[in-house]
Amino acid sequence: MSLNSIRPWRNIYRRKSRKIYVGNVPVGGDSPISVQTMTNTLTHDVSATVNQINSCADAGADMVRVSCPDIASTKAMHEIVKESQVPLIADIHFHYKRAIEAAEAGAACLRINPGNIGSSERIKEVIKAAKDHGCSIRIGVNGGSLEKQLLDKYGEPCPDAMIESGLNHIRILEENDFQNYKISVKASDVFMSAAAYQGLAEATDAPIHLGITEAGGLTSGTIKSAIGLGNLLWMGIGDTLRVSLSADPVEEVKVGFEILKSLGLRHRGVNIISCPSCARQGFDVIKTVSELEKKLEHIKTPMSLSIIGCVVNGPGEALMTDVGFTGGGAGSGMVYWAGKQDHKIENEKMVDHIVKLVEKRSKEIDQEK
Repeated sequence: MSLNSIRPWRNIYRRKSRKIYVGNVPVGGDSPISVQTMTNTLTHDVSATVNQINSCADAGADMVRVSCPDIASTKAMHEIVKESQVPLIADIHFHYKRAIEAAEAGAACLRINPGNIGSSERIKEVIKAAKDHGCSIRIGVNGGSLEKQLLDKYGEPCPDAMIESGLNHIRILEENDFQNYKISVKASDVFMSAAAYQGLAEATDAPIHLGITEAGGLTSGTIKSAIGLGNLLWMGIGDTLRVSLSADPVEEVKVGFEILKSLGLRHRGVNIISCPSCARQGFDVIKTVSELEKKLEHIKTPMSLSIIGCVVNGPGEALMTDVGFTGGGAGSGMVYWAGKQDHKIENEKMVDHIVKLVEKRSKEIDQEK
């Protein structure tokens, strides 16, 4: 068994929610917290869109959202769905016919705001299409696009306005006998999002989709998302998530998994524990970790690797990881295997040697399951 297993004092109590399905992916209940992203290609460019979807799937995405703003996009969805490795969510904003077309094309979920779709008859048509084709629905409330009546009532976007919007949309679905939905209340402000999600979690047992919308670039958006989503997940709130970055969608998937891994909520691939490096380091830690991250991307087995530059904290960290390397003197360091000292290796041969050890250890862990 991997040494990366969750210890009792790490357990996080998860809010109880209903379970729904997005295609074959369970969301809510006792299901793993799923990670998703969204394509940024033109949807009618089938080849580019499929390539991006499957790159995200290879990085671990459980589902991918695809924008459907026009007829050309929903027509393309027929082919995209056939070639996708994961269930697809059709992103719909205003035109109810695009939602119906996306459901007919094989989308596993429709991202809509029922209140934006139009008349009650149009909403009923969308719900019927979702029922007929086995689609779930995500109610997507956004602080930047709240209904005018709520802005008039509250004066500005705020958590209470977002919660009220979400509950109003839930009411529309439930009045039409539709329960197969999840909901999000996103804002670019971390505090507003967190407060809205906390209030929503108390008001409904629907599965919750987490996100800090328009979080920013790779570095700033990652930090913002980690703070906002991390705190909500720590409180047990959240059944699926998307990290919204001005970056390659693959990076959104990677960051999503790193957030979950840091809280012990989901494990995929190698968790590298490494020091920031200092004058005590016996080798170039930063360069070594960068090389290992690239060379170990193919490992999907949850496991841990420690790369520490000196013997101050190195041995202690290595005792708690599947594979470890601690820098020493004279151009070599100690390799740890399953938490125990095993052998020494020269620094210049260390990277390729560790890659082989991680591959070997991952196979052992897989066989033990």
